[in-house]
Amino acid sequence: MPAQPSPQPIGDLAAAGGAEGRPRHVAVIMDGNGRWAEKRSLPRVAGHRAGVEAVRRLVRRARERDIEFLTLYSFSTENWSRPAAEVSELMRLLRFFIRSDLAELHRANVLIRIIGEREGLAPEILALLEEAESTTAGNTGLTLVVAFNYGARQEMTRAMRQMAREVEAGRLTPADITPERFGAALDTKGLPDPDLIIRTSGEQRISNFLLWQAAYAEFVFLPCLWPDFDAAAFDEALGEFARRRRRFGGV
Repeated sequence: MPAQPSPQPIGDLAAAGGAEGRPRHVAVIMDGNGRWAEKRSLPRVAGHRAGVEAVRRLVRRARERDIEFLTLYSFSTENWSRPAAEVSELMRLLRFFIRSDLAELHRANVLIRIIGEREGLAPEILALLEEAESTTAGNTGLTLVVAFNYGARQEMTRAMRQMAREVEAGRLTPADITPERFGAALDTKGLPDPDLIIRTSGEQRISNFLLWQAAYAEFVFLPCLWPDFDAAAFDEALGEFARRRRRFGGV
């Protein structure tokens, strides 16, 4: 595991970016597991296993940096189209992560929230997700949001269908539909929009992730593959965020 530098004082980051120096909510597109493995002539599943360690490093560093909300794009609705053996390994890693890390996350006062489509999930997987949420429901520290079986277009479609049913039932009129009402129908209801979205592996696209919520997010694209992501890479992204000037459409 790469050596982790001692934490840079948060005030140093804030000084570079003013009042917005530290993001409340960081979201991460964890990309590059397969390429990491291929570069080492390893099976793709080895990259996914190494990626779990990167998740652990990130959660620790986010807590050290006093990040309030951390969202991880763990498994998209499109990922089901991958080879069956790879999907099976990803489900095994999910089970392993929850079974091995849930108690530690709970002791660390981390609250876990799952977003994404749950209908149609295998009962065993659904039970694990619900266990993670119920076990940590009373915690007040870092909120760890896991986007599992998640796609932003699918999320918005579900929200639109929900509001259409309410209009059909007479509980809502078209004039009642506002950005705030729509946002409250999304999986992320009650969560602040992400301030910073990080993507690893050098790719520069959003890949159906938090399309509505990312309207005013800052994006940082890092060249490192996800299994190589460490505290220094996270600090690099935070430093870049601190140097930005967020205007939200103003001047």
